[in-house]
Amino acid sequence: MADSTEWLDAGDAGELATRPLQQVRIGRRQFAVSFVDGRFHAIDGRCNHVGGPLGDGTLDPAGYVTCPWHGWKFHCATGRGEPGYEGDAVPSHATKVDGGRLWIASEPSTPRTRLPHEPHPLAKIRSRGEAGGPPADAPLRVLGISTTNMNEALPRYSTSDALLATAIEHAAARGLDTRLIRLSELSFRACEGYYSKSARACTWPCSITQMDPADQMDRVYEGMVAWADVILVATPIRWGAASSLYYRMAERLNCVQNQETIANRHLMNRKVAGFVITGGQDNVQGVAGQLLGFFAELGCQFPQFPYVAHSRGWSAEDMENNVRVVQRSAALHDGARSLVDRCVETVRALLDGHLRATPPARGGRKAHRLDGDEPAREG
Repeated sequence: MADSTEWLDAGDAGELATRPLQQVRIGRRQFAVSFVDGRFHAIDGRCNHVGGPLGDGTLDPAGYVTCPWHGWKFHCATGRGEPGYEGDAVPSHATKVDGGRLWIASEPSTPRTRLPHEPHPLAKIRSRGEAGGPPADAPLRVLGISTTNMNEALPRYSTSDALLATAIEHAAARGLDTRLIRLSELSFRACEGYYSKSARACTWPCSITQMDPADQMDRVYEGMVAWADVILVATPIRWGAASSLYYRMAERLNCVQNQETIANRHLMNRKVAGFVITGGQDNVQGVAGQLLGFFAELGCQFPQFPYVAHSRGWSAEDMENNVRVVQRSAALHDGARSLVDRCVETVRALLDGHLRATPPARGGRKAHRLDGDEPAREG
């Protein structure tokens, strides 16, 4: 009987044999083609996880292809997952060399199979008033995030921490639910740049959170995205910028903003942010500008006058006096309390519908091609 298999031309076999692993695209199809011990193998080039390009990954001595996006592994010949995960498999395809060309069977020899994976608890965010979320009339929730770094075994007075503590105490005294997260007490990895590989490689929750149960950034994600109505971020000024811990957190929060880009999904709805900024050196407004710009892109709203701040300025490099001012100043601590009140008034206006949180049109938003942006055609 004649062979009824449809074969796809993958290219020059000699050239393909020069690399142990590569991603081969044939029309809209993608294959991870390997060349091991003089033989070609082909598996589907899309990872079971979020579709990463398997052929752009690595091939280990045991014959497993490691996805370059998040490290999932599949055998180069059988498509089966690594030991313990064999139930996760990508399709394998027969290959042949004919006329100096590599041919790949169009139909798979084995099917794609997926093990059941429980969704991460943060995968579905339930907003206030929704099933599974807090009741609409539950007390408002105020989250404080301290980005001051210090030796926890030898704690010191932090001016931004002190004002944040005053704000949180005031919120609790008003009958609001409160939480305080100190980033210096958490162990969390820096962003590893999955977005730099592909927009779709940046997942919600962050791929690090999904893969590493010891990573404690999940506490920030849960607090900010799933729990809080009001978010208060406190930072010292370090070399004219926010603290290094703030930027480390912000890089990991990029997966929240990227959901809008990738999935048109707005994770941060009807939330209000305020800021506490202090330092021995000036540049309060520069730091505030970064904080406001970033949290605006996350989807937060702001009260009138959204931050309280204090700085001794460039010419007063005397931190002991900076500390003394904050310790003694009733006005600064009253300012922190007033910031809470403004944030609460704003979030109540949002929740009551007086301020509408309207999803934006995609035009003019990050990473969306505009009409009129098509290349000109020569007549």
